[in-house]
Amino acid sequence: MRETDQNIFRRIFLDHWEGFKQVRPLYDTDNYNKNVKKMLGCGREEGGFSEYMCPHCGSDLRRICFTCKGSFCLSCAQKYTDDFVAQVSEMLRPGLRYRHIVLTVAEQLRNFFYKNRFNGKLLSAFMRCGYSCLEAVVSCVLRQKVKIGTIIVVQTHGRSGKYNPHLHIIMTSGGIHEETGEWRELGYFPYEIIHKKWQYYLFKMLREFDPSVEMKSLINDLYKKYPDGLVAYVTKGDVPEKCRGLARYLAKYVASPPIAVRRIIKYTGQYVTYWYKDHQTKRKEVLVVDTYTFIGRMVQHIMPGNFQRVRYYGLQATKTFTKWSEAIKEGLKKVGRVIKGVYEIIKEKTYRERYREMSGKDPFICRNCGCEMVLWKLWHPDYGIIYDEEENIRSGTYDKWCDDGQEGGQAVRPAPKRIQLSLFPV
Repeated sequence: MRETDQNIFRRIFLDHWEGFKQVRPLYDTDNYNKNVKKMLGCGREEGGFSEYMCPHCGSDLRRICFTCKGSFCLSCAQKYTDDFVAQVSEMLRPGLRYRHIVLTVAEQLRNFFYKNRFNGKLLSAFMRCGYSCLEAVVSCVLRQKVKIGTIIVVQTHGRSGKYNPHLHIIMTSGGIHEETGEWRELGYFPYEIIHKKWQYYLFKMLREFDPSVEMKSLINDLYKKYPDGLVAYVTKGDVPEKCRGLARYLAKYVASPPIAVRRIIKYTGQYVTYWYKDHQTKRKEVLVVDTYTFIGRMVQHIMPGNFQRVRYYGLQATKTFTKWSEAIKEGLKKVGRVIKGVYEIIKEKTYRERYREMSGKDPFICRNCGCEMVLWKLWHPDYGIIYDEEENIRSGTYDKWCDDGQEGGQAVRPAPKRIQLSLFPV
């Protein structure tokens, strides 16, 4: 079923991407074409591959197609999530507690963000604005100016696939007073204070980004419409403190493509049927949309080229944390916090490890003789053949090597003794 859903998603773009660009020429750019091309070539030979050969018996050949490893690709969603978890887990500071906060924008402002979706500067200012807001909130609650740490991820899609920009933030539960160098722990505080602060900082940022009369008028109307501030969600209960919990806790919210494979119900060639769980009703909603609408809802969430959607501010930035690490440790000891590495560092998994977990078999062990296979060929669609072991053998690259693997006093890789060129088809 998973493979079927992935093929449906790919087939929709194969059938209608070129037609979609003619109707919506704004999407006919290098950034969108590049990401769609990567997704379509993911796991296919035309997208590049590596070959592994058994050097002992020469009877087993395994060709592994490259994957795109992108957040837009449904096939690579799990790989993207695991990489995100590994990246975030390395940035969690021992002894610190964190809180999960979601900052949203008013519905009337979503169209402005959508029109400027190609502008990475707006999204960057949006993320920085979230950090400034929360630092002001914590300073207000503690009644002194402190520096906090945040991990901020920008997400532009809602559950239905429509454009809905918002920030997912992991915030340190406290901060450092820069003048005295003391750690200040954040206890209970009324979360409603975030609503007004977020409204002020967001509107201020938008006024600076777009000083037009229309923007000023819209913001004035929104102040009247939302006198209690904008919506900000604070997760109830404690954010997980141990092991891989915290990184995966955040990943389930943000490290995902616009739609999961299981949510595509049917594709008829002209219409796509998919479902989502509504935030308000908590019920499953089924939508039937034409293919161009579906493609538009998917590709509109592709970030501008080279945009970093995961950013670290304040104490979560490596340089800043190094500066204040000793002061933080002393402060945590005073509040009775044990300083230890409670957050597990999750390593990125290789293809070999993933294959073992999935099938219980090692993909680089010869199925005939059980020996370790070696890299035989690398081919890339843009650069052609990058590496060819057979060509190395033909050209006599290894002829000058000695039997003991030494040449001129330097250790070199010996040629595989059992390889006979005649065994392999040319």
